[in-house]
Amino acid sequence: MGERWPVNKQTVSNSQIIVGLEIGTSKVCVAVGEVSENQVVNIIGLGQAKSRGVRKGEIIDVALAEEDVRNAIVEAEQVADVEIRSVFLGVTGSHIRGFNNTGVHPVVSADREITTTDIQDVIKNAKAINLPTDHSVVHVIRQHFRVDGQDGVLNPEGMLGAKIEVDVHVVSGRYNRLQNPIRLVSGLHLEVENISSSALASSLAILSMEQKELGTLVIDLGAGVTEYAVYSAGVIKHTGVLAVGGDHVSNDLAYGLKVPLARAEQLKIDHGSAVIDPEAGDREIDLSDDSLIPGRQVNLGHMQKIMSMRLQETFELIERDIVQTGLIEYLRVGVVLCGGGARIPHITRLARDVFNLPVAIGRASTVSGIKNALDEPEFATPVGLIKFGVFQSQANPRRPRLGRTIRRRVAALFGR
Repeated sequence: MGERWPVNKQTVSNSQIIVGLEIGTSKVCVAVGEVSENQVVNIIGLGQAKSRGVRKGEIIDVALAEEDVRNAIVEAEQVADVEIRSVFLGVTGSHIRGFNNTGVHPVVSADREITTTDIQDVIKNAKAINLPTDHSVVHVIRQHFRVDGQDGVLNPEGMLGAKIEVDVHVVSGRYNRLQNPIRLVSGLHLEVENISSSALASSLAILSMEQKELGTLVIDLGAGVTEYAVYSAGVIKHTGVLAVGGDHVSNDLAYGLKVPLARAEQLKIDHGSAVIDPEAGDREIDLSDDSLIPGRQVNLGHMQKIMSMRLQETFELIERDIVQTGLIEYLRVGVVLCGGGARIPHITRLARDVFNLPVAIGRASTVSGIKNALDEPEFATPVGLIKFGVFQSQANPRRPRLGRTIRRRVAALFGR
């Protein structure tokens, strides 16, 4: 793209405009937020475009993806009446990894009082991570401190101790695959302020502090990948990514029903269900209007069984991972679903059966503004990216350009 588009600029006194951009497998979505002086977010614009150059959350055709991002940006600009110059970008893909790490630091002062310098040093030690040479840190999220073995310390400054430790959650990804969406956006003459894992961004949009404190599993059901994050005691405890999403359900339907992929996708939208209706086996779906498969019928029960098996397998993989971490017992709130897959009928019922926990659809309850952004689960990530931008602005009022940050291979998230 050679030049910026001529659009009207909105002058907003005493407020800030922050933009979240998600380049997803099925769609590109842009959310524009107006942030007041007291950090209240109001969504004033949304833009969407069908995504054609992305598979499993990662770019496979730069030219197509660039055009789709451009179209979504233009729509968001027109709705919000602003000119977008920078974005907070969501990143995803099967290459994203999450793990916990611990930093240790001896308190060397004569009186053993823990100072700000001690805290900075122990966090620095926690960030000293040995990653594969082709990986880059996306987030280092602080969890809790320990002082001489005392767990759950939120702020150790001023305490007495001989040793201070800090637990952190680290999210990393392959450097080149993180750079691809950044370079694409930069090629549209837009600055990438920072990047965030899509799962963490979604959590910011849909979870309250109470839900994070009591224990909640967030599952973002995307078209290409499924991401999840566990919160407990107010902090991230675990994250994961599965290279399975709604597109795999469509592929299963196309194969199992012997219909074209486009028709399978439409069948999923029109007749899909996450659970099997006992009476569905007696019903046939007429496909006689399809010129590629004239006179065909498909059994609704068979179709629902195909969908249910794939979705159940996805939930079971996540459940197995959470059980292995020992965190399943800490999910007192239960499970919250978001992403386009959360719109599948009866998806909460299936999730309840697998996890044996309360399940709800996530809504962007932490912001106000355009109703679609608040009510529809697929907007959780771009809205959450705006919230991420607010936190970043508070923590780093003069933050460096992202390109330099990524080249240094360090980007901190929510460091308190």
